[in-house]
Amino acid sequence: QVRLVESGGGLVQAGDSLRLSCAASRRTYRMGWFRQAPGKEREFVGGIYWINGTTDYANSVKGRFAISRENGPITMYLQMNNLEPADTAVYYCAAQWSPATAYEYWGQGTQVTVSS
Repeated sequence: QVRLVESGGGLVQAGDSLRLSCAASRRTYRMGWFRQAPGKEREFVGGIYWINGTTDYANSVKGRFAISRENGPITMYLQMNNLEPADTAVYYCAAQWSPATAYEYWGQGTQVTVSS
């Protein structure tokens, strides 16, 4: 079992920056960030392979968002720059235990609201 706790959400203005954190109880194969806007399906934002730090991102955030991680304590970050109103959503942290599994562990989510 992996416990995930997000923090760092809030209300910001367009163009501002915000950093989300996700504290994990155990290290896993891969962790990721997802988001869900009102009335929309949950979408992938980006992910990181824990062993080597390789990251990948959705096209909508590439160049603006950056994911990083640290091992003591086990924490994943989402640095969000040049935020847009379209980034408004509940952001979720997720963990994938192994290459053979999907994202099976989820945090409770943290709200990010970007005003224009």
